[in-house]
Amino acid sequence: MTQLPTDNFFSALPVFTDFEGVADSANYRPLPEDWALATADIVNSTGAIETGRYKAVNMAGASVISAILNAIGQHDLPFVFGGDGALVAVPPTAVAIAREALAAVQNWVQEELDLTLRAALVPVIDIHRAGLDVRVARFQVSPGASYAMFSGGGASWAEARMKEGLFGVLAAPPGSRPDLKGLSCRWNPIQSRHGEIVSIIALPGAEATSENFTALVSDIVALAGGEERGGHPVGENGPEIGLSRAGLDAEARAGAPKGRRLRQKAFIIAQYLLTVTLFRLNRKLGRFDAAQYRRDVGLNSDFRKFDDGLKMTIDIDAERRARIEARLEQAARLGICRYGLHRQDSALMTCIVPTPLSNDHMHFIDGAAGGYAMAASRMKKLLPGDAISGVTP
Repeated sequence: MTQLPTDNFFSALPVFTDFEGVADSANYRPLPEDWALATADIVNSTGAIETGRYKAVNMAGASVISAILNAIGQHDLPFVFGGDGALVAVPPTAVAIAREALAAVQNWVQEELDLTLRAALVPVIDIHRAGLDVRVARFQVSPGASYAMFSGGGASWAEARMKEGLFGVLAAPPGSRPDLKGLSCRWNPIQSRHGEIVSIIALPGAEATSENFTALVSDIVALAGGEERGGHPVGENGPEIGLSRAGLDAEARAGAPKGRRLRQKAFIIAQYLLTVTLFRLNRKLGRFDAAQYRRDVGLNSDFRKFDDGLKMTIDIDAERRARIEARLEQAARLGICRYGLHRQDSALMTCIVPTPLSNDHMHFIDGAAGGYAMAASRMKKLLPGDAISGVTP
């Protein structure tokens, strides 16, 4: 197999456009051995969610991606949003920069969101020495946006080592701030149209093989695919714009330090009101087409992904949810998978928008009442202690 160029690894990957392709091993390529995985998550995220702080938890998770991409100045790196954390693959030329960004974002999360973010930088070569791999595929959701899919067990191994305190990155000194330009949350909660918003995580179990786990993933994707738009929580014409007090405060904290926050809030509100006006009048302003932007938001959303396992936040009816859950339960009894599932009535969206004038903006979807973090918590309670598997599609 031809070795792909190093620094532009992700942009050089062939794309696939049907999500069913996550189960096809031919779509994945090995991440170069001289790269590293920057991984981070919120300590006791379930506790924060249980007190109603799910928006802050999502903002913290997305801030990891925003900080690293902005610091490196390259937005075509492989990454995945996990609700209460994130993972970004970084080339060797940017490892030191990513370390500084992780250190700064840890301090920002503590000072501004009153949450504890742990972080690590794990060399891919160490993952290989552990007998696992990091393989990446490029799922193109629209002409302007692609998301990375990860397989091989390496990403899960890196997260587990981080939680053990290995490869850790220390927080930067008080007052340090990352560059979080473009991080925003200006949409109302997305209410279910079909019955309920369901966040699902399905990871390989002790008896998983490439064949039986791939078959499970294909079955779940097909079941969800029978719903309107494959279970996409966002309607065809995009979500409803909305700016809550909590969202305004979080975005202002991301955009400006203390002392300049009132001005930042005024700027955000002015932008928001202008956007609302354009949406309602269905008007354009220069190159900004409000209707097209809203449609692109739905297209560019990451409501389903593969991160060493299947992760989806989907809008489905009770009958379809029951069929999905029955298939997962069957696989769990056979040791093929570990799974967690969390139901809620709406979804949340957190965004990275470098500029609204291009169509490369990215939108991260999670359940509005805990989503992936609660699904992961339920999975741990259901089947604790399973070893990380290197099963790959």
